[in-house]
Amino acid sequence: MDVLIVVDMQKDFVDGALGTKEAVKIVPNVVKKVKNFKGKIYFTRDTHPKTYLDTQEGHNLPVEHCIEGTEGWEIIPELKKYAKTIVNKPTFGSMDLVKKLTALNKKTPIDSITVIGLCTDICVISNAMILKAAFTEVPIIIDSKCCAGVTPKSHRNALSAMQVCQIAVK
Repeated sequence: MDVLIVVDMQKDFVDGALGTKEAVKIVPNVVKKVKNFKGKIYFTRDTHPKTYLDTQEGHNLPVEHCIEGTEGWEIIPELKKYAKTIVNKPTFGSMDLVKKLTALNKKTPIDSITVIGLCTDICVISNAMILKAAFTEVPIIIDSKCCAGVTPKSHRNALSAMQVCQIAVK
């Protein structure tokens, strides 16, 4: 079985508090990928409390975003109907996602895991690296046309770093 991980395609990362023109630009590619994907799809959702600014991440990135229950926390409207399985995550990489995929893999072996979404240089790379460590023999694939970083340069740097770690970048 093939698995698609759609990372943090939320309003705050597309056109909200931390949105970028690059993030807006990938939306049609992501919608097409999700719509046509044959396999199991998981969405991750960056999830922070109202006290976000008091957290370690909040001290390092003092921009309130993806506060649980707000509009910015929601999966973007273009993808909402496809988001049947959502894994909320309080940090960059999701150990809960690994647990869910491990359980799935016991029932039906996973043939590949494709990771897309936002931001390439933070949450996409974090989840890809965790998945690579957890599923050493399963190909981990990044569809670069369905990802965007904080900046174009940091996007490219993250893609290069993942390639070095034997993650296939397409």
